[in-house]
Amino acid sequence: MGPHGAPPPPAVPGAQPPARSGPDELPPTARFAATDPEYAAESDLAQPHPQDTREITSPGLRKPPRKLTVTRVAARRSIELTNRGIATFQRAAKADGAEESGLTALVYATMANFATDAAIAVSLANTLFFASATAESKSKVALYLLITIAPFAVIAPLIGPMLDRLQRGRRLALAGSFAVRVVVALLLIFNYDTWALYPLALCMMILSKSFSVLKSAVTPRVLPPGIDLVRTNSRLTVFGLVGGTLGAGAVAGLIAMVFHTPGALIFAAVLAGAGCYLSLRIPSWVEVTEGEVPATLGYHGDNRRTEILEPAQAERIQPSKRRQPLGRAVVTGLWGNGTIRILTGFLTFYIAFVAKATEHRPVQQAAMLGVVGAAAAVGNFVGNATGARMKLGRPSLIVLSCTIACVAVTAIAAILGNQMGAVVAALIASGASALAKVSLDAAIQDDLPPESIASGFGRSETVLQLSWVLGGAAGVLLPTEYWKGFAVVAGIMALGLVQTVVSYRGHSLLPGLGGNRPQHAKQEVHGHGAGEPAT
Repeated sequence: MGPHGAPPPPAVPGAQPPARSGPDELPPTARFAATDPEYAAESDLAQPHPQDTREITSPGLRKPPRKLTVTRVAARRSIELTNRGIATFQRAAKADGAEESGLTALVYATMANFATDAAIAVSLANTLFFASATAESKSKVALYLLITIAPFAVIAPLIGPMLDRLQRGRRLALAGSFAVRVVVALLLIFNYDTWALYPLALCMMILSKSFSVLKSAVTPRVLPPGIDLVRTNSRLTVFGLVGGTLGAGAVAGLIAMVFHTPGALIFAAVLAGAGCYLSLRIPSWVEVTEGEVPATLGYHGDNRRTEILEPAQAERIQPSKRRQPLGRAVVTGLWGNGTIRILTGFLTFYIAFVAKATEHRPVQQAAMLGVVGAAAAVGNFVGNATGARMKLGRPSLIVLSCTIACVAVTAIAAILGNQMGAVVAALIASGASALAKVSLDAAIQDDLPPESIASGFGRSETVLQLSWVLGGAAGVLLPTEYWKGFAVVAGIMALGLVQTVVSYRGHSLLPGLGGNRPQHAKQEVHGHGAGEPAT
């Protein structure tokens, strides 16, 4: 029917039916404009205004509309996805009150540390550092390792006490670890093909480990009220791996392909400079250490020079004169984690030297490293994710189980004597290391009073980094036959496992450094400080 009840006009023979105005029947440009408001707006701007009749009379003055191309659509969608990814990342970094507490700033600095390490590793992949350790130059490598690592082994036990005395300047210390790496990276650009490479590269490694020790002491001071230390440390590790190691490692690899080692080292220097800036953006309240009681690894008991303090007595003595010994669960966790870190440090260097010792092409050598590295990344991610979700009711038992698994897989890798064994060892070691570290964090949080947690984390991280460095030295010095290297490391780790088991059972092979202590040790005071009231 027509609009006023009249019948519709008869159809004309041969005439085409009226065109429908739905999106599917429109031309491609108009159809995209109908479904994408942004494109519609751009197309309207490109069309001349209906009132501008003088301009459209001349064909040469007409501005053609922008064409819809696959490239333009792909670019627009890529930008949209990138913006969404950045927004998601920022929301995750600022979640649970992290921005207000200062944790977000520490997350960014931690990512810069992981990124700098990844860029340095990529830049040194084809240098003398790995290639020269395949023949008679082993003795020179050992000499440089001794010169560089020996001071760290001596200084490492002193880092914790120095942190306790560093009342103002922890942010500067974090920034300083990056600033020195900028200088070392620039020196490496001119010395990556000389023997000066060894002390410079190992200085980079030690500075990275020093940052980890400092970070562990700062983390409790930027803890948001809604999450605990275990999940906070897991968050720092995941952000470092994804945003730092994977992201910066991929970019450094592309730069190295085009600009070779100097280009990757310049990129590493830029990342270290960014880390220096980000460290200074950490809130100033991390400097407040008033009332903290230093934690100690040793336990002396109630001997002639040590007095065990009851809670009422402890309040009357100055915090700086008191000491908080670590409990049995924490010490057991330290021995187990230290044993595992020997394996992870060993694998970090050993696989690279084995790859360089083969007669394969560079592409095949890179594939060998890539497979092992991918297994380690998967294991690390799974270990952190598992630890963040599981209930850690008995953390020392979890650490003991992880240590047994690592010793067993190292022995299996020695028996297999091939790359498959190395891949399995990397997978298990990285996953067990992450899970054991989460368990150790839980033990520290449960064992120590609030005034000693920051110091306890600094002490524990020092032990773990020293173990990693010793494992890395073994990875450089041991023969490049798989079975020999893994057999020696398995023997060393077996000793660590025995001490872990003995500590778990309340005894020790080393007096004062094992499990012959209470589950939760009371504070103590040494020497003439006993009984002195607080002022």
